[in-house]
Amino acid sequence: MANKNLGNAKTAKNDEFYTQLPDIEHEMQAYVDYDPNVFRDKTILMPCDDPEWSNFTRYFALNFQLFGIKKLISTSYAPDAKAAKYGVMPSLFPGDEQDPKFDRDKWQTHGRIFVLDRDINGDNRIDIDDLRWEYLDGDGDFRSREITQLRNEADFIITNPPFSLFREFLKWIIDGGKQFSVIGNMNAITYKEVFPLLKDNKIWLGPSISSGDREFGVPKEYPLNAAGWRIDEEGKHFIRVKGVRWYTNIEHGKRHEPLPLMTMADNLKFSRHKDLRLRKEYQHYDNYDAIEVPYTDAIPSDYDGVMGVPISFLDKYCPEQFRLLGITDRGNEYGIKTREYTPEDTPHFGDLNRRGAIMVDGELKSTYARILIQKITTP
Repeated sequence: MANKNLGNAKTAKNDEFYTQLPDIEHEMQAYVDYDPNVFRDKTILMPCDDPEWSNFTRYFALNFQLFGIKKLISTSYAPDAKAAKYGVMPSLFPGDEQDPKFDRDKWQTHGRIFVLDRDINGDNRIDIDDLRWEYLDGDGDFRSREITQLRNEADFIITNPPFSLFREFLKWIIDGGKQFSVIGNMNAITYKEVFPLLKDNKIWLGPSISSGDREFGVPKEYPLNAAGWRIDEEGKHFIRVKGVRWYTNIEHGKRHEPLPLMTMADNLKFSRHKDLRLRKEYQHYDNYDAIEVPYTDAIPSDYDGVMGVPISFLDKYCPEQFRLLGITDRGNEYGIKTREYTPEDTPHFGDLNRRGAIMVDGELKSTYARILIQKITTP
């Protein structure tokens, strides 16, 4: 299952997945390539970020002067506040107990805040050695008044939030009216709190992750029962996770690149998908006036009606090329005129109003969640 690890994390509220530096570099570079001044004179907040070992903190500290950042703020949860107590990761800043600010009682119950905004050590540059820290008044929960005030000060929110709190975290960002880039489960596309934002072009997917899996660091006590786990030469633990995406409202060039398409006839003749070639036609939903397009690269260029496409279509979505109409995995909140099935009609399917239904050989077949799209035609 594509999102098994993230799903398990949500169920167990084991949210300690740590993003690798190359994944951060690739995503942020896409924004900088589109607008070299995107972070200039801006304040970047990274909440829920455990800055003691965060690659987000490391990345932006290393690029502080290059990007012209005004201020960098990272905050962490207190160890006692973490939902999953799998131990403490090694710190980027060893020797905390020798730090004059170290307080053993507060270390367990209070979050910490790290700030970078000026040259502290007098070496005429601003970098990771100039980070200063202090304890927060509270435990570092992003919903607290303390962290919300930091949100209000910031221009950008960039982090890997707790997977179990993604819906709430995204709402917290949107309520603050901030630009952001955060990592989440691909299936979040179908959430009722998320899809309307995608549909209305208020948020979109980032450009750097569109397939495959990604490696995340995990605490040493995390159960290594997932495929693709490893332990490096320093004893650090990692697992590979499928089905992650960047969610953002920061502009990048990839989302304005039209998807190259073949005609319907050419797809049925030359598609790399054997099942589509053998079928010799695009199937039509029984409960909605749209055709089923099971693969993004099989979207026909010459069909002007409504199409149901996989949620992975959003990796290639160009808002100048297609219009998002709705999604079949939710209730009929977009005014979609679907046929509602009663138990007498299809007792083994239940309510197919929530998903696409295709008539195949006289039998109804329900599909995975589908995004309903339509090509934008120019006069």
